Amino acid sequence: MTETINVTIRLDRDVKENAEKMFNDFGMNLSTAFNIFARQALRQGKIPFEIYDPFFNEKNQTELARRIADVEADKNISVHELIEDE
Repeated sequence: MTETINVTIRLDRDVKENAEKMFNDFGMNLSTAFNIFARQALRQGKIPFEIYDPFFNEKNQTELARRIADVEADKNISVHELIEDE
């Protein structure tokens, strides 16, 4: 049998609690879920899911391109109108 070791990771409390609840629904604990993740990453030679920044979605990129075109066309748009805080 393979020797196991303990590994310590840091998670935000909410992330840990929500992950434990979700994985429990799948019939596993956090340790099993991380083992599955690590094994899949090793099998695939990469992180087994896409990592992305939601800012760069198609809708945001289209809006950004439109605003840049407006500024370049000198429509007297304030640069501050390009910055939105949600």
